[in-house]
Amino acid sequence: MLLRPPNVPARLAIALLALALAATLAYSSIRNARAAHQASLGTRSGYEAAARLEPGNPENWYLLGRYWQYTLDEPDARRAIQNYRHSLSVNPRSANAWLELAAVYESEGDLPNARDAFLQAERAYPASAAVSWRFGNFLLRQDDIPQAFAEIRRAVYADPRRSAEAFSRCWRVAPEVHAILDTVLPPDRDGYLAVIRELGVNDQFSAALTVWHRLVAIHPPFELPDAIPFADRLIERRQIGDARRVWEDALRLSNTPQDLDLPDSVLWDGGFETGVTGGAFAWRFPTSSGGVRSAFDARQKHSGKHSLRLSFDGRHNVNLDGICTNVEVRPDTSYRLSAWLRTQTLTTDEGVRLRIYWYVDSHGGTVESSDVGGTRPWTLLEMPWTSGNDVRYARVCVVRKPSAKFDSQIQGTAWIDDVALVPDVSASPRP
Repeated sequence: MLLRPPNVPARLAIALLALALAATLAYSSIRNARAAHQASLGTRSGYEAAARLEPGNPENWYLLGRYWQYTLDEPDARRAIQNYRHSLSVNPRSANAWLELAAVYESEGDLPNARDAFLQAERAYPASAAVSWRFGNFLLRQDDIPQAFAEIRRAVYADPRRSAEAFSRCWRVAPEVHAILDTVLPPDRDGYLAVIRELGVNDQFSAALTVWHRLVAIHPPFELPDAIPFADRLIERRQIGDARRVWEDALRLSNTPQDLDLPDSVLWDGGFETGVTGGAFAWRFPTSSGGVRSAFDARQKHSGKHSLRLSFDGRHNVNLDGICTNVEVRPDTSYRLSAWLRTQTLTTDEGVRLRIYWYVDSHGGTVESSDVGGTRPWTLLEMPWTSGNDVRYARVCVVRKPSAKFDSQIQGTAWIDDVALVPDVSASPRP
């Protein structure tokens, strides 16, 4: 049902009112658009124009405050505070404005007002990880450790991705690992691993091992490759015993079968059964090696489910020296290195062999087996080796040396399986 005005003057009044409303809305839209454009310029004059055009918009005053706070040309803390206060008079629930106001006060040495602004930011947004984080770091700078830890704890529990940075900042002012773990960090696998990585990069291995033991104690769901970076760092530092214990912890946490290797072998995954690669005590493969492709093979194997297959393309004199695994060994101990190899039309005078590198501090040595080439069924390749004084770390590699002959471009396929390094109890003890 349509309502019609009873007379012409009434209809005219309604039309005029509609025109006035339309004009008001148009003016408001144009003014808002102009203000937004001015603010987008990112200049002092632009922010000031936006504030004049829309004085009731707290964002314009907030942006003008940030300009005075962060400009390199004409910083003015007094004007920054004035504009933040103006913004907050319009919207006192802006946590961002309170945080920036707190930062200005702190930069000016007005710590009581800075603390009050942080508290106002928390009242405005009590669930904000960013607010707790910035307040906690302010308290760290004021050496208010218990309250700082409490605020940073709130931030990290809300966002565990902050764990490594939180640990690092707390560690600088209070280097007590257990205190930080107990009062700041949540018992979170990814957070603990991030902390361990950070400590390893900074050579804080004692602290990193403490965090690792705390991680193991919470029995989180775990993937074995997660332990590789930390174990690798320990191996680089020649802390081979610690690296092996970390690896064994990771094996238990990941429920990886531990009975896949030959009895008494100190070499892990000699049968290439787990599929885990990348370093530590797992096999490491070169990122690129021209002329040869490596892969696990489920069709040809000496035992178990897989072997390692090497396919040579016949166009390169291959120098293969990157398929390796790390091993913890005992000093002055005789071992027997063994592997089963199968070859098919493997050409040239240099076939596939095994090599052991061993290390003592910055020194070391190598020894290698005979090679296998041509076409041969599964053949046992063995080599004795005796570690030297203080040798606790060795590396076992599958290698192919470049040929010095004219016909040097190797072609064919080799399979390797059941690699083992076993103490040789039959060997005579060293004098």
